[in-house]
Amino acid sequence: MMPGTIIIGAGHAAGQAAASLRQEKYEGAITIIGDEPHIPYQRPPLSKQYLSGAQGIERVYLRPAKFYADKAVEVRTDTRVTSINTEAQEVNIGDETLHYDELILATGSRPRRLNIPGSDLAGIHYLRSIDDVDGIRSELGEGKKVVIVGGGYIGLEVASVCVEAGLEVHVLEMEDRILQRVTTPLMSEYYHKLHTERGVHLHTNTGVQGFAGTDRVSQVLCGDTTFDADFVIVGIGIVPNIELATEAGIKCENGISVNERCQTSAPHVWAAGDCTNGPNPLTGTNLRLESVPNAMEQARVSAANIVGNDKVYDAIPWFWSDQYDLKLQMVGFSTSADEQVLRGDQDTHQFAVFYLKDGKLIAADAVNSAKEFMVCKQLIGKTVDPAVLADPDTDLKALLG
Repeated sequence: MMPGTIIIGAGHAAGQAAASLRQEKYEGAITIIGDEPHIPYQRPPLSKQYLSGAQGIERVYLRPAKFYADKAVEVRTDTRVTSINTEAQEVNIGDETLHYDELILATGSRPRRLNIPGSDLAGIHYLRSIDDVDGIRSELGEGKKVVIVGGGYIGLEVASVCVEAGLEVHVLEMEDRILQRVTTPLMSEYYHKLHTERGVHLHTNTGVQGFAGTDRVSQVLCGDTTFDADFVIVGIGIVPNIELATEAGIKCENGISVNERCQTSAPHVWAAGDCTNGPNPLTGTNLRLESVPNAMEQARVSAANIVGNDKVYDAIPWFWSDQYDLKLQMVGFSTSADEQVLRGDQDTHQFAVFYLKDGKLIAADAVNSAKEFMVCKQLIGKTVDPAVLADPDTDLKALLG
């Protein structure tokens, strides 16, 4: 095979990088190498539409298989890269060696696993891949009891699907409130009330100490409290896949270190997606972001720079979460805010919360409020009047002038 660009990983970043290279008129060979049996696919639908059965696997794929054939992109599935030699510009797949002109690391991340008594019992699931969700779907059944370990977005998205499927759902969160690490008390309180009203049992300040069962899990042990379970889903965060990079001598620090052009410390090696840690224009610090928009933009930046365009990553981070019939869209980081403004009515499940610091908008959470979200993406960093933000009759677009 003629040398060209090799992309290790087959998620959002990998699929977008290949597409962007062709959009940038890159004429070299492109090879995507993924260790799963699937072409690049989207992960967000897995815990929602795919788990519920509302979306089939073809709609989970980022692009149809025909796209890669038409664009002369080779996709090697079920293939694991064993090592990288940055000096020789080679990747090794067992006994096979592939040469590259440019290399993009889009290795993603994996679920953080529990290592406690009983954690190897059957019936304990993690959620990251299509195969993971297929395993969970086989467990679903009306009246069954599921215990979800972790009250973050993934855990709550799964809880919403399970309770609507007629299961008895218990969510165990070791912190004082659900979503504690990712959002404000106001939003945690809103989602706590939402899930409770829909029939989910939420247990905060509850740490899991072990699992019990004979052939498979039947109980979750939390000190003096025990929860019966037909199966368990664990969602306690992710770990970046940096092993290949580390072993190749590429600088890593809570992810693969990249600069504003998505370059790693090794020549001709780029990185994009959950596995990276790089400069963020909003905070002025280095961050590792677990989000699809970040993966897509880093892929575009990598591709543009590979073909010789000088492009820097300057996107404002945004995220989303679908729970029940509600779409939460988030932009920016609310943790350092000194003022928050509510627009709309939480009881109607259509509202937005704006977060300001020194009078400037730094973040927003919008529930079923797409217009507010879109405007806020453009207002981040600007000084705005809180009274105007709070007035639902005010057209926020006027603030963009």
